[in-house]
Amino acid sequence: MSVVGTRPEMIKMAPVIRELDQRKDIFDHILVTTAQHREMFDQVLSVFKIRPDIDLGLMRQDQRLAEFASRSLSSVSKLLLQMKPDLVLVQGDTTTAMTAALAAFYEGVSVGHVEAGLRSFDQRNPFPEETNRTISACLADIHFAPTERARYNLLREGVAAKKIFVTGNTVVDALRFVACDGHFDDENLNCLDFENRRLLLLTAHRRENHGLPLRSICQAMKMLLSRFGDIEIVYPVHLNPNVGSTVRKELANTSRIHLVNPVSYRDLLRLMDRCYLILTDSGGIQEEAPSFHKPVLVLREITERPELIEFGAGKIVGTDPARIVKEVTGLLTDRFEYEMMSTAENPFGDGHAAERIVNIIAQQQHCAKQREFSPTLARMVV
Repeated sequence: MSVVGTRPEMIKMAPVIRELDQRKDIFDHILVTTAQHREMFDQVLSVFKIRPDIDLGLMRQDQRLAEFASRSLSSVSKLLLQMKPDLVLVQGDTTTAMTAALAAFYEGVSVGHVEAGLRSFDQRNPFPEETNRTISACLADIHFAPTERARYNLLREGVAAKKIFVTGNTVVDALRFVACDGHFDDENLNCLDFENRRLLLLTAHRRENHGLPLRSICQAMKMLLSRFGDIEIVYPVHLNPNVGSTVRKELANTSRIHLVNPVSYRDLLRLMDRCYLILTDSGGIQEEAPSFHKPVLVLREITERPELIEFGAGKIVGTDPARIVKEVTGLLTDRFEYEMMSTAENPFGDGHAAERIVNIIAQQQHCAKQREFSPTLARMVV
């Protein structure tokens, strides 16, 4: 059973789900969604031609974390009691992932954690993701680490080496399934002048950036627009009202900045493919951007994906306006700096992570069956 609830989870689990469904001779796979983020989650289902087997429909308007966590833990626990799967797969660092892992633990079901081992080592940054993934690691029986650094983080926390498998990140696999050519789904984006303007893609929505940090980011954008006459900024504004109200107050009616509704996954990839550079506080975009060879400026003080920085594909710039303007100015005026970042190696994998994950699950389940039916072999394996 795979349990997902948000758009990033669905994107990153889609290659694994497709791989599992192609091996029906081995796996009886059930896809469950909590619908933690209903609107944005539903956007990606058609892209990958995937339909959940069970939709728990747990999202509520203006839901608080504790309220959703309570509903998710209870609902997934009841489902596991009925279905009794051999293994529950969770992905990443969402509240859905954490509660599904905890529900599985309570019901005595093994847990596989996809994208395990990411750490910022700051419980409040990002919040609540850092704590969600740390709790999930405590509960997981199999850890699918995307990089060697993620594997090392788990080893430092006492996870047995035999439980950790470095697979690459499945988001790189997902990019292989989605064509980025053609017109945008959002007609407003088809009016952008990619030929004569340098387009900056901006995404900012994380809880730790709500309030003053987000206002500071908006201030930096206005400063850049006044300094460079050949740039335009596209900002898909998150549905969270704490984001939308601030952004529209600060940037509405600002020339050459386009505030658009959350874009489809295809359109997001098209924007990454055609933009000049990316400013983001998103984790997933940090992983996707190197495949498009676009420099990434991370609007956070710390990242759980330090490989992006170490490989030279991105920089951490925080939310201070002066710092943001300085780093963007460098990329807009220094061709050498831009080339160095845009040609950096992708540290997140080769596009075959899902295949590795499913092969490992098959092998693990096969060994478990052998131990179950052969006490002698079980002693040998142990």
